[in-house]
Amino acid sequence: MAASSRISSPAWLLLAAHCALLLALAGAARGHSPSASAALSTAFYDESCPGAPVRRVIQDARISDPRIPASLIRLHFHDCFVNGCDGSLLLDDDLPAIQTEKHVPANNNSARGFPVVDGIKRALEEACPGIVSCADILALAAEISVELAGGPRWRVLLGRRDGTTTNVQSTNNLPSPFDSLLAKLQEKFGNVNMDNTDLVALQGKLHILNNSYALVQCQFTRHNCSAGQPQGALENLDQVTPTVFDNKYYGNLLHSQAQLPSDQVMLSDPTAPTTTAPVVHRFASNQKDFFTNFVASMIKMGNITPLKGWRDQKELPEGQ
Repeated sequence: MAASSRISSPAWLLLAAHCALLLALAGAARGHSPSASAALSTAFYDESCPGAPVRRVIQDARISDPRIPASLIRLHFHDCFVNGCDGSLLLDDDLPAIQTEKHVPANNNSARGFPVVDGIKRALEEACPGIVSCADILALAAEISVELAGGPRWRVLLGRRDGTTTNVQSTNNLPSPFDSLLAKLQEKFGNVNMDNTDLVALQGKLHILNNSYALVQCQFTRHNCSAGQPQGALENLDQVTPTVFDNKYYGNLLHSQAQLPSDQVMLSDPTAPTTTAPVVHRFASNQKDFFTNFVASMIKMGNITPLKGWRDQKELPEGQ
């Protein structure tokens, strides 16, 4: 569907066009339509869409783009921290009603992987048409991406309903590579009820891509670009094991080898000794502890004010 043909479409069709290219979100999920207040559940699609083919699409995408898993994890975070986990990051401009979140400074030329999300939805539409929401696709893709990189597994809570509005002002709550620990990072995590352990567990993943297999543009690093490097040149956030999801990132912090200023402040900030530094030391010495807390933080993040329950979206009260 061409962008020009979507200008006058309802918001739910705009989201469908970007997440699915196929699914009109006006219909309720077949065989599973709880109330809007129903809790998220790991079994939400067990009957309506068992064996959803999300993993295969991500595995195929990795062949040509090894950065895709990290990018998909970041999409889930950038969706949840802005307006809650509602898929609003996938909406394009439909001015004046909708201003996309994709073009704000924190996302522009940085958030990527949207064609893979569309590919996942196309595969889901073939397997179980009209069932899986775009917001749930982002949550599933993040878990599978972590696992494919050697990280921990967990059962994803599902049942999110897709939003039909964006919240560009809330994108200011997204962490920046230059945020100071006390004034910015803790405040931004606290705004969505995330604590110091969540901050440390998710920090490397949230900045640019992900914590141990990420690339970052050199213009954002502590030492900036080397002589002759263009600003868009990519550097590994983890110089030790850049293609493996592990705890080496925290060892890098202990040796002052963090690439991003806002990472190293978890140890160097005056408040760090009583807030984030003990968590960094714990994760650096115990990968199992890091994995356990990372999973808990991902689940917690996935529960940031999701829209719950598949109902006919045309019948929803305004703001629901």
